[in-house]
Amino acid sequence: MRIDHVQLAIPRGSEAVCRAFYCGLLGWREIDKPPALAARGGLWLDIGAGQVHLGVEEDFRPARKAHPALSVEDLDGLARTLQDAGVSVAFDDAIAGVRRFYAHDPVGNRLEFIQGR
Repeated sequence: MRIDHVQLAIPRGSEAVCRAFYCGLLGWREIDKPPALAARGGLWLDIGAGQVHLGVEEDFRPARKAHPALSVEDLDGLARTLQDAGVSVAFDDAIAGVRRFYAHDPVGNRLEFIQGR
């Protein structure tokens, strides 16, 4: 088995700010949603080894604990990119031999970026 996609909730009307973060900063590619789902709002993103779907949730609350962990090749470079854009990153060394940090997207969802596995 493998993960096909992960879905994160976003509030209605936040597509533009999420697009700027995920596509602009992280370099992910937006893909077309199926026509039957496009009217619901949100974004679908291709991250290379799968997808992240950002779905509109009317009673939105950001995921502050639950999160996707995304493997990256240049953790320090990504951290600098995010910090230069004003995004706070929090490195965590709780797992021996694994370099990682947490950041939050513009609507408050927690993301983990990891290198070393």
